[in-house]
Amino acid sequence: MVDLQQILDPFLRTLKTGSGFWNPILWGIALILIFLVIYIIRGFGKREYKEGTEQTKPFLSGNPEGDKDEMHVKGSNVYWGFTETLKSIYKVFDKMHTGNVSDYVLWFVIIMGLFFIVLGVI
Repeated sequence: MVDLQQILDPFLRTLKTGSGFWNPILWGIALILIFLVIYIIRGFGKREYKEGTEQTKPFLSGNPEGDKDEMHVKGSNVYWGFTETLKSIYKVFDKMHTGNVSDYVLWFVIIMGLFFIVLGVI
């Protein structure tokens, strides 16, 4: 008959490493204690919360919630300062932008060729 203790012993022993140890029983107890503390802290929460009421709506500094399309912040708004500062560079790149994938592949091949030439010289 196979002894269960002999099978589980290699898995339950303490594994010592250069920076600490691993013991599954201690870590399991620690995990249970952490969840118990979290549950106790959660118990101190307010019980007046009700789903589906005004409490679940987002707070927008007292302003009423508008249409989601109108409230959406576009990337052009988020990066306005960045694009405004580099406007001269964007204008040059805008002229080069054709939308044709083969043009981009050509530029990629040219730049990679230059990169390998410089890498070979150094």
